[in-house]
Amino acid sequence: MTAPAATLVSWFRGLRWYLREVTGESAYDRYVERERHQHPGEAVLDRRAFERRRQDLVGSQPQQRCC
Repeated sequence: MTAPAATLVSWFRGLRWYLREVTGESAYDRYVERERHQHPGEAVLDRRAFERRRQDLVGSQPQQRCC
């Protein structure tokens, strides 16, 4: 791979990482990693259940929202 192509690939990877962090898309990945490390052998929530729990938590703490 040429240097400009490698730079472009690196830039897109950085952009993807940034957008996943800003939108909260990476929260599930961090949850799974943390749960598997802290509680090996136990089942983790699937993505749908995780998102539901996360939304319930946000809804139960309105003072934590900006709007």
